[in-house]
Formats: sequence, structure tokens, C-alpha cells
Amino acid sequence: MAERSTAAVDVADNSGDDPLTAKAGKATTDGAAESQDTAEKTAPDTGSERQGTEPTIATPELHSGHKLARRYRLEECVTRLDGFSSWRAVDEKLRRAVGVHLLPADHPRARSVLAAARSSALLGDPRFVQVLDAVEENDLVYVVHEWLPDATELTALLAMGPMEPHDAYQLVDQLSQAMAAAHREGLAHLRLTPGAVLRSSTGQYRIRGLAVNAALRGITADGPQRADTEAIGALLYAALTQRWPYENDAYGLSGLPKGVGLIAPDQVRAGVHRGLSELAMRALVNDGATASRQEPPCTTPDELAKAVAAMPRIRPPEPAFTSPPDYQRTTYQQGAYGRPAPRPGPAATQPVAAPPPPLQSRTGRVLKWTVAALLIAALGLGSWQIADKLIDRDKDPVDPGTSQSNSGEKNTEDKSGKPVDITSARDFDPFGRDRSEKPAGIKNSYDGDPSTSWNTDGYLSSDFGRLKSGVGIILDLGKVQQVGTVTVSFLGGDTSVQLLAAPEDASSEPTSFDGFRKLTGGTGTNVSLKPDKPVQARYVLLWLTELPPSGDDGKWRGKVSEIKITS
Repeated sequence: MAERSTAAVDVADNSGDDPLTAKAGKATTDGAAESQDTAEKTAPDTGSERQGTEPTIATPELHSGHKLARRYRLEECVTRLDGFSSWRAVDEKLRRAVGVHLLPADHPRARSVLAAARSSALLGDPRFVQVLDAVEENDLVYVVHEWLPDATELTALLAMGPMEPHDAYQLVDQLSQAMAAAHREGLAHLRLTPGAVLRSSTGQYRIRGLAVNAALRGITADGPQRADTEAIGALLYAALTQRWPYENDAYGLSGLPKGVGLIAPDQVRAGVHRGLSELAMRALVNDGATASRQEPPCTTPDELAKAVAAMPRIRPPEPAFTSPPDYQRTTYQQGAYGRPAPRPGPAATQPVAAPPPPLQSRTGRVLKWTVAALLIAALGLGSWQIADKLIDRDKDPVDPGTSQSNSGEKNTEDKSGKPVDITSARDFDPFGRDRSEKPAGIKNSYDGDPSTSWNTDGYLSSDFGRLKSGVGIILDLGKVQQVGTVTVSFLGGDTSVQLLAAPEDASSEPTSFDGFRKLTGGTGTNVSLKPDKPVQARYVLLWLTELPPSGDDGKWRGKVSEIKITS
């Protein structure tokens, strides 16, 4: 709990004196490191932001060990700047690390910070670092948020070099989808810098400081969607080139040469993926640089997310093949095993009588004839029983009247409730690092054999270790059909699952979670999911949201043994 983590909130200012930061240079993984603060001061002002000009306000004098609400114990001051401070703390009630922003209740931005934090908390999207509490108490305003000890800040990732095309693709895809979802709820970030993006150990990107970081600094924008889209474009540009797309150096990255303007990433560095290079230019304010490529600019995160989805999917690189070491003879092979034994003397050369061939002795011949007689008797008995059953069946013909009655019932049977065939299925992990979740066993979920199953990866808690909102299976019914009831059988314990479906007019399988709409949900080991009314769809999504403990290694897993659909 005492170690520093990347979960600290980015609280550096863009102007003014150096912040009185806790000795951040000693821990390079901290999002509020002193070098990060200095770099952010050189970031260009694009003209879309307006910062507050309030006079400097004294930061509340607190110390390590101070307790808020008799629950949150302050451990380490990360940043102290312009009337507010940020801390790493411990939630003693839940025994976990958290981050805390503190500012006096009479601070000019206190009201806007509280409003931003409460709005962000209502979003509840796992792609953002969650706000856990926002309180005004004892002349203090404080905001409590998640602390992610296993996450790595994008600043540190960029310092190691340009990203592979697949990693850069995942970055822009996840960030654009997350910010599109936030803007649909009326929330903007306005401080989307490398210090505000974290990558978890599973490869999922998390955004911290949604609405709150801007409120702490009094930043506003006339076009918030355009500002956030340009910020994502700048992050993609930096991921492809390890250069900041402006003349000034920032965030530990060198800027572009002065006087050349904004040039495409594939002109800055050889080998850059052409499609991603064009995407970065479409997202940035580039003074018409996209005109030569005949591609319209992306002005909102939603437009950018759609442009990413329209690109051919960039697959992860194949693992490098390592040739096995050269064959070497071992001491076991070089020993006496397999070699003729030395002849100790004449006594060892006496011939030994060989045993007779199998079943050639007198006892063997008797055994052979006995087995043959038993086989003949068994064959005769079996033939007699078969003939007897055939004779009995001929003596008891089927009543024609009964046959006609049964046939009539089948003809009048209701067409609803009939089984619907599943043509194919695939795993669906839109928020995971490689977007894959045990694809090899997916057919076991609908093969008609309850003893086989498809299972998820193992996680540290029932809610996927708070790494993502869930995983699922997309079922392809071959054509648009009526979906009345979907029955799912789970192994290992109660599992929470939701039923979603793509629109009836969907021409292809959706590639994002937003392409499906929720119909119903349930929890148990045998869950019957029935919408309020039958739905017409070709693509159906089973979305697991809570897992049971697997019992073997202390992790949580979902295990789907059988899926059945009826009309």
C-alpha cells in the first residue's frame, strides 16, 4: 500500500510557477511526477481552452495520517497546487488504496469540482477511473477516486518508443469509443493528455479525470467534442512517432521541427501504418492537411470511433518463433544402456531354451477350443433372441387410427417455441487487450453436449477484477429469425448474464458493444432469458457481467455449458 502507483490523478498546471510536488522524481510511474508537471507547462494552447485566472489560494494544511470522514486516511501528498492538493490515501472501511483531491470549500472552483465529480460518478463506465465519493465537509471539498496499482501511464509507455500498429490501433479505438460514450451523457474531459491515460495489465485503457481535471483548473471549451477529438488524435500521433504533434516539447516527447507545420506521421517516421497515420491527421486540427487524402476530418469522438471501425482490423503480431536448441547426446545415452554386456566368462555363454510359441503347448490348444465353443454358443443364442423379437412385432401392428390422430396433432402444433439453429458463434471481448476470450472452445457452448463448456479467463474478482464490464458470445442465427427464449446453462455456480440483440436490419455482425441493445437479464446456473416480446434478429449477444468462483485456483470464471434458442 505504501508504493507509488500510476493511479495518481494528473493535477499539473499549464502555467504559473512550478508546482510544489511531492518528490515525484523518485518514482517515475506516478502520473503527477515533477517532470510531467514541467512538460505540461510547455504544451501548446490550441485556443479551445480558457483557464481560470483566480488569485492563488492557500492549499489546506493537511498531513499524512489525517483522516477524512473517519474513513479515508491520507498517506502521501502527490501534488499541491493553486489551492488544491492530491493525495494517495487508504479507505480503511474497504481496506483498499484510493486517490483524493482536496480543496477548501470557499475555493472559486469548489462548486464546479463537486458537480463534475458527481456527474462523472453517474456515468459508471469501466473505461474511466471511477469517482467513488464527492463530499463537502468541515470547510473542505474532497473527491475520492479509484487507485490502480497495476496500471501503467501512457507517458511511460511512450518513453519506451513508438507503439506497434496493433497497440496504437487499440489505443485510438478504446479512447474514441469511451469518449463517445461520455459525450453522449454530456461529459467532456478537456485534459486528455498522456498523463490521463492508463493501460492495465490486461491491455485495457482507462481514462482518469473525466470532467474533474478540467474543473480543478477552471478549463472550459467552446467546442468540447472537437477538443477531445483533437486530444485523441495527438495521442495517436505520439504513439506512432514518439513525437508530440506541435512545435513545443511536451510530456517527455520532442516536438516537430519548427517551421514545417503539422506533417503526417508516416512522413516523420518510416514504417508507420498508413491507415493509422491518416486517422491521426483526420482527428487533428491540421489546416486542410487531409484534403490531399480526400478524407473528411473527424470532429467528434463518435465520428472518430466510426472511422476506426471502418478500417481493416489490425491483428496483433505473430509471436516470434524460437528454434529449439541443438540436439546433444546426454550422459544417459552415452552410458552402457543399449550396449551389449561384456562377457564375463564361459559360464555366461550357456544356451537358454526358448519358450514355445503362444497357444502351441497342450494347455494352449485346450484353451483355444474352449473359447471357440463358447463363441459359437453365444452366436446361436443371440440369433434366436433377434428372431423372436421380429416375430412378436409382426403380431402387434400399429393401430392406423392412432397414427392418424398423432399426425393430426403435429400438423396443428403452434409454430412458436420451435428450436432455432445457431449457425456459428464467436467470443466477444471489446474491452480486453487482444479482444479475444478463449476462442478455441466457443463451439462447446452450443454443441448439444452439456458435459462440454466454454469458459472465460480467470479473474481476481466476480466483476472481472474491475478491468472491464464483461465478456460474451455473439451467436449468428444465419438469417433474421424470431427469438423468443434463450436458455443458458452454466457450470461452477450462479452467473449473471444479459441478453442483447443487434437491430433487425443490421447488414453485418456489429464490431462494438454499442451495436447491440439490451433485452433482458438474469442470474443462476440455468437462466431462461425471455424478452417482453419476441424479437427479430440475426445476431444475438450473451453478455456475462458477474462470474462465480472457479474453486481450483482462487479465481473467478464463467463456464457456459449449453445455449438453446427457441422462437
